This record gives sequence, C-alpha cells and structure tokens, in this order.
Amino acid sequence: MKQPGNLYLCDMKNPLSGDTICALATPAGIGALAVIRLSGKDSFKIGAAVFKTRKGKSIEFDGIKGYTLHFGNLLNGVELIDEVLMSVFRNPHSYTGEDLLEFSCHGSIFIQQQILQLLVKQGARLAEPGEFTQRAFLNGKMDLCQAEAVADLISSSHATAHKAALQQLRGGYGSLIASLRSQLIDFASLLELELDFAEEDVEFANRDKLRELITTLLQEIRTLRESFNVGNAMKEGIPIVIAGRPNTGKSTLLNALLNDERAIVSSIAGTTRDVIEDALVIHGRKFRFMDTAGLRVSDDTIEQIGVEKTYAHAARSTICLYLCDPLQSSVPELKHELSNFQKRIGIEVKTIPVINKIDAVTSSVIEEYRTEFSDAIFISAKNQQHLDTLKDRLVGEVAIHSGDSMLVTNARHAVALAAAQEDLERLLNGIDTSLSTDLLAFECRQALHHLGEITGQIYTEDLLGNIFSKFCIGK
Repeated sequence: MKQPGNLYLCDMKNPLSGDTICALATPAGIGALAVIRLSGKDSFKIGAAVFKTRKGKSIEFDGIKGYTLHFGNLLNGVELIDEVLMSVFRNPHSYTGEDLLEFSCHGSIFIQQQILQLLVKQGARLAEPGEFTQRAFLNGKMDLCQAEAVADLISSSHATAHKAALQQLRGGYGSLIASLRSQLIDFASLLELELDFAEEDVEFANRDKLRELITTLLQEIRTLRESFNVGNAMKEGIPIVIAGRPNTGKSTLLNALLNDERAIVSSIAGTTRDVIEDALVIHGRKFRFMDTAGLRVSDDTIEQIGVEKTYAHAARSTICLYLCDPLQSSVPELKHELSNFQKRIGIEVKTIPVINKIDAVTSSVIEEYRTEFSDAIFISAKNQQHLDTLKDRLVGEVAIHSGDSMLVTNARHAVALAAAQEDLERLLNGIDTSLSTDLLAFECRQALHHLGEITGQIYTEDLLGNIFSKFCIGK
C-alpha cells in the first residue's frame, strides 16, 4: 500500500558536495578587523594545519568544545600571516550545521587574501554567494523563508524592513505556512487511501469536514496574499504621490521633504512632465515620494502624457497628497477637484488634501478650508512650515495600514500563495460538484506542492540557485 505521508516531502539529496568552503564574511576593503569563515567536514583538519597557539603548539580539535575562542597565529608553513582570534563551532550547533571556524584577523586586504589562499591550499574552496546559508537550509537549521529573511535582514535600510525581516527570521511566517500544509496533508493522506480501496467504494475523507478545512485555509491564504501589497510597500518603500493642479507647489514640497533640489521649480505651468521619484526614511519607515505633472487639460501632447502618468501612479500608490493653492482654488473648486481625482484613481487609495502656501493667505481663508476639510494638512512648502505635521500624518496612516499583523514581503511567496489559492478553490468546487477522488487528490497535491515551495519542504536546485545567488558571498 502507498505511504501517503511521504508523497509531499522532497526526496532530493543534498545538491551540495562534501566540500569545505571558505569566504570573507565581512565587507571587502580595508578595516580594523575582518572575519573569514570556514565550513565543512574538513574545517577542523584545515584549522589544525594552519593555526597554532602563541607558544607554537598545534590545536587538538578533538578536545575543544564548541562556542569557544582561541588566540594564536595563522601560519603558512613557518611563515606567520597574522595573529588571529579563532572561533570554534561544532556540528550540528553552528550556523551551517557543519563544523565551522571563523578567523578574526586584521583588516588588511593583503592579509585577507593570504588567509583565503592558505585555506584553499589546504583543501578548501571559495564559497559561492549564499552558500553558507544554503547549507544551513539543507542541513535543517532553518526553513527557506528564514533563509530568505537572512538576505532581507542584511539589506534592510530602515526600521520597518528590519522588523519584517526579523519576524520572518524567527520563523513565525514559516511556521504558519507549515501548519496550513500539515492540516491539509492529513486529509490528502485519506484521499490517497481511498484510491487504494477504490474497488471497495469506501470514503475515508469526510467531505463536509474537508470542505470546512479548505474554507478555513482559503481564508488564511487570502489574508496573507492581500497583505503582500502592504508588506512589499513597507519593505521597498511606501509609494506617496504628490498631485494637484499646476503651480500648487508639488516640486517645492518634494525638494523640501528631501532637503535637496531634486525637482525643477518654476512659475511656468507644466514644468514637471514626468514622474520624479526619490526615497526618504521617516521615523524608521521608508517612503517613496513622487512629484507628478500638474493636472489640467492641455493641447501639449507631452504634457498630457505626463498627466496620464500622474493618474496611473496615483492609482497604484498607498497615499496621495493632493496639493491645493488657496490663491488658485476656492473651497468649492477644491471639493470638485478632489471628487474627480478620487473617481479617477479609485476610492481605495487614501487621498489627503494638503493646503499649501499658507504664508500667502489670511487666517480667515485658512479657517474656511479647515472647516470644510477636517482631514487637511496646512503647510508652506516654500518656508518649510508644518512639514513635521505632514510627516507624522504619513507615519500614522501607514501604521493604520500595517497594524501588527503578519505581512508577506516576498514576491516569490505571493506567487506561490496565489497558486495554492487557485488549487484550493478548484478543490472546494470539486467537493461541491462531487468530483472523483483521484481529481480531488490531484488538486490537494498541487496545493501542498505550492505551499511546500514557500518553506522549502518542496524545492528544486534551480529554485535554490535563484534564491541564494542573490546573497552576498560569505553569508
């Protein structure tokens, strides 16, 4: 009889060889210190050949415990290369799950090269990008979600990206996916069992309970999928479009926020014809601000293309800052502009009225706008007045969008979740239409496959190669 529980685990052998690998683990270049890693079955053998204590004694690794530090000399024969601090990690309690050594040496580029050449001479080879983390994954030290989080953590440039990467590295997201998959495996096993007893026409998998499970799984997966738009924006930068009529101060606002002359400022209407974009980190969150063409009807073909780009970018943004010049637009006119703008871009995009040039109008005019637009922000981009209020509002809006829920930030995961959702929707429809057991089992296998791709329970060498090739060497 079949063993259904084994159908869903990848039966690939470790595609890596038994080579011992080495690499510089700190950034290339001159520094006070550098760290060189050595991992693999011959790490201790190579370490014994090149490292001696200050008194010239060889290290007997059989008697050394893991998580220990040793000060001594790295030698090429009798030639001293450097005084180093050697860290010892024993398998399986190391980053890679293998015997691993780290040499902290002086940060001279010449010394780094000499040590790497010495380790290669003793039988190691230079590591490929991400190979240490790939070995950690293949040796069961982390799932594929956590491995990808390592790269995200290294590349995180702001607090939000750092927090998202840490959450994924701790395994919460991978555990959730594994739990969803585990629940489905139980029913998949029963469906496979039914196929073995097809002639007896027995039903092991209760269809009502299976329908209930699939409905629950679909709800979880849809929630995760929907979180990708927010999660990806939080990771790459939340898109903020600055829109409005010509000469309302959009380019001036962009320059003021960035504290740089990024966009051309002119009194001539229609100066900005393309989207000008730059990023800014505010209170640990990364925002991508886009200055856009002024919204008006024009006979200029190029300007009209710019206007269409404004609407297109606004529709894809998280927040739109709609600038108003109170010297140009009255309260009723601004209401009309905002209504038309929201219809063009969709009501799901948050649009915040920003009343600019408050330095040029009376307090009674400001009060009139404040009465009609309770959520408006009042600034002077030229004089940089109340820009902190604007920044705080943006951070607050993003907090509302993100909350404390688990967010999907990886595009590969979003694609796999979409495929799993389609599989489960077909499976649910198959249950409702009394689809044959073999077809139900097929859809179940497909869903398990796509969920397993996320955590690495199902993988191919091409998939691993694509993921880990993007890592830095030494990690």
